[in-house]
Amino acid sequence: MKYTLMHRDVPVMYLEIDNATNVISKIGDVVDAERIPIGISVKKNLPDRFELNSWWLGRSIPASRQNIQEAMMALGISNTNILLTRCFGLSLSDQYWVNPVKNPLAWDKINFFENSFSEDVGSILFDGKPRGKIDLVSPNNTSDGWLKKRWIIKDDKRVLVKGGSGVFQQEPHNEVIASAICRRLGLPHAKYTVTIEKDTPYSLCENFVTSETELVPAWRVWGVAKKKNHDSRFEHILRCADFLGVTDARTSLHQMLVLDFIIANEDRHFNNFGFIRDARTLEWLGAAPIFDNGTSIWYNTLHVGSAVKSKPFRNRHEEQIKLVSDFSWLNLSALAGIEEEIKEILATAPLIDEARTNAICAAVEKQIKKLNKLIPPK
Repeated sequence: MKYTLMHRDVPVMYLEIDNATNVISKIGDVVDAERIPIGISVKKNLPDRFELNSWWLGRSIPASRQNIQEAMMALGISNTNILLTRCFGLSLSDQYWVNPVKNPLAWDKINFFENSFSEDVGSILFDGKPRGKIDLVSPNNTSDGWLKKRWIIKDDKRVLVKGGSGVFQQEPHNEVIASAICRRLGLPHAKYTVTIEKDTPYSLCENFVTSETELVPAWRVWGVAKKKNHDSRFEHILRCADFLGVTDARTSLHQMLVLDFIIANEDRHFNNFGFIRDARTLEWLGAAPIFDNGTSIWYNTLHVGSAVKSKPFRNRHEEQIKLVSDFSWLNLSALAGIEEEIKEILATAPLIDEARTNAICAAVEKQIKKLNKLIPPK
């Protein structure tokens, strides 16, 4: 089927997408080369089809998502890629979508930032149970990550609801703890709260992307410049950000790595940090606020305080924190008494007892003390 890849209301290029697989089978004329998705190489005025498909299919729900097999059975599909064109590729993270050539649609009438959407897919992703006729026009078709999640509209705001995993279902509360630490340290961050439904915790986070902006994850930015042999992964992503014109990247990454050290974050991959772009002017506005911190604070182990692996630049936090060359912005005294705030947050956790809470408080306090020893005297 023939589509126009759109960026808001601006045509970018013409495509043909296979109905059975949702793979881009053919690329037609490029209308606006400046708006080709970031990180896709262009040769002879045409984007690389393999890279474009990687970007396009990467918008679909991953096969690792919790409950995904049950959800696909309920939806009557064999592959989550099928859902992409059912919602025209629309997302709540960026402004790209595909517009049918035969029956074109209008951005202002269809985008999820300004228009309501079905919560059917989100509900099925949570419990696998269809309820009557299913409306597939949903931003949940283009949500990433392995944890159970869905978009809802609450008080006219777009809110991401995300669950936890394992015995403790701890990730939602970790998001709130990370928010508290960021608030105290003055770090730009996405704000999280927790709700409990049927003794199960879920985190809630209002979308920090607006109808005027978009999130470009670091894994897309990685490809805008060729990596030099002597550059580390850290220096390369900074070089790419500088190439694009992002001015605060180094300080923002320093802040993120400090937070990750304190909370022992195990899963800071290149898709859960990135940069914000003005979707109208294409101006780079800076680093995205820190978000998606749940896979941390020894979330899935009985051995709270044990050594954990880090990402994305080094595999040990003790090594990764050495990438931070400037601590002048950091005031660790702002974290005084954080243990009491953590206790208050975890008091609502249905599956976390007092002993585990105390162990978490002690482990976080230990991380803060270790970090304090690494900061050069002023």
